[in-house]
Amino acid sequence: MSDAANQLVLAELRRLTAAVERLAGPPPAENDWSVADCFVWSPARSHLQPVRRPNRVALSLIRGVDHVRDILHENTLRFAEGYPANNVLLWGARGMGKSSLVKAVHADILAQTGVSLKLVEVHREDVSSLPTLLDLLKGTPHRVIVFCDDLSFDHDDTAYKSLKAALDGGIEGRPDNVVFYATSNRRHLLPRHMMENEQSTAINPSEAVEEKVSLSDRFGLWLGFHKCSQDDYLTMIDGYAAHFNLPLERSDLHREALEWATTRGGRSGRVAWQYIQDLAGRLRITMDRS
Repeated sequence: MSDAANQLVLAELRRLTAAVERLAGPPPAENDWSVADCFVWSPARSHLQPVRRPNRVALSLIRGVDHVRDILHENTLRFAEGYPANNVLLWGARGMGKSSLVKAVHADILAQTGVSLKLVEVHREDVSSLPTLLDLLKGTPHRVIVFCDDLSFDHDDTAYKSLKAALDGGIEGRPDNVVFYATSNRRHLLPRHMMENEQSTAINPSEAVEEKVSLSDRFGLWLGFHKCSQDDYLTMIDGYAAHFNLPLERSDLHREALEWATTRGGRSGRVAWQYIQDLAGRLRITMDRS
């Protein structure tokens, strides 16, 4: 065979090899647990992307949810120490610190115990890849909280079935080193109209509703977050102002904070934080949230 023919054959082989590699997708990434305590799950390459500077606040800054804070902290501490713990659903009013509490409790447990406790966030659209993630996690020596923020499902969305399977763990069971935390504005993770439609159109309405409600039943702990009172809201404001040393008279601070809440149409932890950021900016004061 001539050199020209050989070159043509090699070129064709390279082209075919490249085509096969594109079809196969990118190779799995090398995951290094030692570089961070928080990660984001990227299912395309089975990659745990490290987050070296997590967006979180100190646990002491989360006010007005003391009861659920203590329950979540105790459950997480037990899990970190190797004892049985429950999956947790944090549900309720928006802006009341559900996701902030999960991240703050994780950081507090790390500081308190020094155990190897990792937090892995799964985006809502990647819920269907949970079985793959759990298979990866069960071989690690670390305790892992799998966290999904703002979890909910819409009509014709079947991803919740993957979540149900992941929470139960199928025939193998959920890995002992993994617990699942999720936040949602909905107690049953599904819109009310979706459940009502299922009930009205099903041959057996009660079975249709049971199928939907059984998802939230997979969570051993339901922690409810409710709209805060004016006193709770002002307590949050006072806590932030003291922590960041904002030099404003308490009466003026409260007056401004209440005006801010009025313009926002309600009171919540998020609204309190947004006011504090605005105040610190006006006062030209930097904020260290650690």
